[in-house]
Amino acid sequence: MAEKLTGTEIEERLRHTDGWTVVEGKLHKELTFADFNEAFGFVARLALVAEKLDHHPDWSNSWNRVVIDISSHAAGGITATCFELAAAADGLR
Repeated sequence: MAEKLTGTEIEERLRHTDGWTVVEGKLHKELTFADFNEAFGFVARLALVAEKLDHHPDWSNSWNRVVIDISSHAAGGITATCFELAAAADGLR
């Protein structure tokens, strides 16, 4: 199991992300797409990555908007794998 990162480690890693923040102890990002098809396609592609990592985010999709929250339930917070999934999400844009 991945270990929960410290606050200092999280802050350092956040400096290297594009628009991710921490909200209620989870990595958080809100994305806007051109339309529902583009947003849903993104969610579907990210689902495949999440499954490979065995690390599943909490997310919602409403028309052209996707909200993603990532944390590790097993570790009780944010881990390196959370940042790996966040980077994968950014790479799918």
